Amino acid sequence: MPNIIGERKQRQMNFDKEYLETIKAWLLEQGLNMLLGVVLLIVGFWGIKRIVKVMEGLLVKKVSDPSLVSFIKSLISVLLKVFLIITVAGILGIETTSFIAVLGAAGLAIGLALKGTLSNFAGGVILLLFKPYKVGDLVRLQGSLGWVTSIQMFVTTLKTGDKRTIILPNGVVSNDTIVNYSTLGYFRLDLIVGISYKSDIKKAKEVLLKVMQENKRVLSEPAPFVGVDSLGDSSVNLAVRPHCVPKDFVLLEFELYEAAKLALDREGIEIPYPQLDLHMASQQ
Repeated sequence: MPNIIGERKQRQMNFDKEYLETIKAWLLEQGLNMLLGVVLLIVGFWGIKRIVKVMEGLLVKKVSDPSLVSFIKSLISVLLKVFLIITVAGILGIETTSFIAVLGAAGLAIGLALKGTLSNFAGGVILLLFKPYKVGDLVRLQGSLGWVTSIQMFVTTLKTGDKRTIILPNGVVSNDTIVNYSTLGYFRLDLIVGISYKSDIKKAKEVLLKVMQENKRVLSEPAPFVGVDSLGDSSVNLAVRPHCVPKDFVLLEFELYEAAKLALDREGIEIPYPQLDLHMASQQ
């Protein structure tokens, strides 16, 4: 029995010794690579940070859109970090082909799970590159009219004339009609004012034209216009077409309707009741 116990202890000691020798050999073989990999990661991340900072400085000088600068900076940083990690994996003896395949499979799975988000991301890239509008522009997107307050990678934010905030996904926006009222520098209001059939159309046109000319928000060029739009059930509908800078269109609408009513009353021009066709629509 003592011999058996002694043999077991000897075998265990031999196994432990071989195991330690194996670990020692592996460390001697891979230790340098591991040390090199750690150093490369530290230096690499530091170098990427410096490169991105330099690129940001160059982009700020060349690109006026802060959103585009931020996007390009983030994209460069991510790509460089992925390349660094793959390089270090190769130094450590990890099969990079399999590693890339795993990344590709993971990317596909994530892409399928985040299909809508990736669509918005792609839409953001398109909007930032082609710039159909910029921050501060008055636009109509998805039927919503407002000023662009921010263009982010996934969404565009608008502020409307009644002080609402509208957040629109870029994927939908980039695939739909975009109307930019700030491109030409002016905005046309389409107002309809109805007068009775017995009223003097020529005189009413002169009164409404004068109302627009006296309003400081109305631009002289393009010139304001008044004409007969349609013959309604109870009124002759006059189209009132003033132009203004985009930021003034909300206040101008209220001012002109009030001024038109007061001016027509002073001139004895009747506005029939009910006003079946009284409405307002805005377009460029």
